[in-house]
Amino acid sequence: MGEYTAGMENAEVSVASGVAGGAGGGLGRREIHPSAIVDARAVLGDGVKIGPGCIITGAVVLGEGVELVARVYLQGPLTIGARTRVWPGAVLGCEPQDYKVKPGFPTAGVVIGADCLVRENVTVHSASKVDVPTRVGDRVFMMVGSHAGHDVQIGNDVVIVNGVLLAGHAQVHDRATISGNTAVHQFIRIGKFAMLSGLSAASTDFPPYCMGYGRNRMVGINAVGMRRAGFTREQITRTRQAYREVFRQSLTRPAMIQRLAELGVDCPPVQEMAEFVRTATRAIMPHDPTAGGVEHDTGD
Repeated sequence: MGEYTAGMENAEVSVASGVAGGAGGGLGRREIHPSAIVDARAVLGDGVKIGPGCIITGAVVLGEGVELVARVYLQGPLTIGARTRVWPGAVLGCEPQDYKVKPGFPTAGVVIGADCLVRENVTVHSASKVDVPTRVGDRVFMMVGSHAGHDVQIGNDVVIVNGVLLAGHAQVHDRATISGNTAVHQFIRIGKFAMLSGLSAASTDFPPYCMGYGRNRMVGINAVGMRRAGFTREQITRTRQAYREVFRQSLTRPAMIQRLAELGVDCPPVQEMAEFVRTATRAIMPHDPTAGGVEHDTGD
C-alpha cells in the first residue's frame, strides 16, 4: 500500500472525511487512505490498513491487522478476522443472486476467519437467512476470481484456486483443495482433505481424503496430502483399503457405512469417511472405472 498522509494514519472517527474507527475502538494505529469511504458503523481493529478506493458500508467489523489493499468493496453485516488480507476487486458481503432477495433484506451476513488470503476479484455473498452466516474459516486461501455463494460453509486451511465456483449452501471441509475453474453444485459437500483437480464439476458429495477429476469422477485417495499432514503409514494404508473395498465397489449405502465402520476401528480418517457417508443426503461421487488402480500417488 502507498504512503498515507500523516493526518489520516491514526484516524479514530471522522465521518466528514469518510473515515470511521468504529464504536468502542481503541487508539491503535490505523492507516486509512483519504480516498477510502468507511461507514460510521464500521468497527476497525488495531493495525487495520484500508487502501485507496476501498468502500465499506454497513456493520462491518475488521479484526486486528486486516489489510484491504485497494478498491475492495465490503458490505455488512460482515466480520473479517485478524490479519486477513484482501486484494483489489474483491467484493464481500453483497446480497445472494436470487430474484427473491431485495436490497436491505435481513441476513446473518458473512464471517471470514483469521489469516486468510482473499485475492483479486473474489466474491463472497451473504447468507439467505438470519441465523447462520456464509462462513469462510481460518487460513483459507481464495485465489483470483473464486466465488462463494450464499450460505456456503468453508472450513479451515482450505485452498480454493482461481475461478472456482461454490454454489449456494455448498460445504467445503477442513484442508480440502479445489483446483482451478472447478464448479461445485448447490448443497454439495467436499470432504476433509479431499482434492479436486482443475476443470472439475461436482454435483455429488465428495468423500474426505479422496481425489477426483472431471465430472463426478473419483480416482483414489489423497495419499500425498495425508503424508504431508503427518498421517501414519498405517492410517494411509487403511484409508486406501477403505477406498478400494467401498468406493470402488457397487455397494448399497448401508453396506458402505457398515464396511467403513469396520475398517475405521482405530483409524480416524476411515471413521470420518463412514460419518460422511452416513450423513449424506445426496449421492456419493462414484469411482471412475476407467482409472483402474491408479490413485495418483506419486510421492512427495
